[in-house]
Amino acid sequence: MAGAAYEVGYDDRYRVAARALRARMVRRIVAGGGLVDPAWRAAFADVPRHVFVLGYGLDELPGDDRDPRRRLRRLASAYADRPIATHVVGGELVSSSSQPSLMALMCEALDVVDGHRVLEIGAGTGYNAALIAHRLGPDAVTTIDIDEEITAAARTHLDAYGTPAARSVVVVTGDGALGHAARAPYDRIMATCALPVIPEAWLEQCRPGGLILAPIATGLVALTVHGPGRAEGRFLHTPAFFVALRGAAAGSAHRRLGDELFGGWHPDRSRYGMSVDGARQWLWLDDPHGPDTWGVSA
Repeated sequence: MAGAAYEVGYDDRYRVAARALRARMVRRIVAGGGLVDPAWRAAFADVPRHVFVLGYGLDELPGDDRDPRRRLRRLASAYADRPIATHVVGGELVSSSSQPSLMALMCEALDVVDGHRVLEIGAGTGYNAALIAHRLGPDAVTTIDIDEEITAAARTHLDAYGTPAARSVVVVTGDGALGHAARAPYDRIMATCALPVIPEAWLEQCRPGGLILAPIATGLVALTVHGPGRAEGRFLHTPAFFVALRGAAAGSAHRRLGDELFGGWHPDRSRYGMSVDGARQWLWLDDPHGPDTWGVSA
């Protein structure tokens, strides 16, 4: 993407380094078994993470520091496989950018195809929305966050990246637990914040046959929606720790339950699943109607 809008003002060395760092990040994710889909591999290779995450105290330099070595070290820190804290309120972390390898796993787990429309719960820096928009094209992605400061930053970053797909992302300030009915129905809903239960609004706004990917009980569950109020699916193999969903309907995420289910002796996480049937939601081992079940509530 030579001459991309976001590269204006940077010298050739910086631009070349940024592209090389993205390529190295992708190689490392692929070596770990991720980014099997070439379309997602291209998204992670093209979307400049540093445009979205630098400026949050990450190896920050004084504004007048032009030392090229320090600038390049700071750039490299944006492509390390680690989460980056981005927003703190009252001493509590409320938003972050997840480590790229986990983002890659979640993006592929969405199992999107061309023409799908996605609602992301938790706008963060806008980087994840930019990745999804790269994969699906313009007018496919809506992202929501309750904090106006977070959504304003996400809009700024998406605009700075500057592709038509990125600038088409609809960034909404609102309670994520309520979804965003104005642009429903969605084919996929991805939450990037920990939840106690699946909000009813998401089940109403996701098409039958659609998928909800959400962090529950320190894991990631992929639920197929079978209609309003009904969904079922299994956990992915990986643990996942996210900041909690905020808002009137947020409740309290079940960290202790996750420790009970997945700590110590646990079988493979993918043997666990979750079912939603009206007002009842429960986790289970092997069989949704078997002897090992755990009810969850907000």
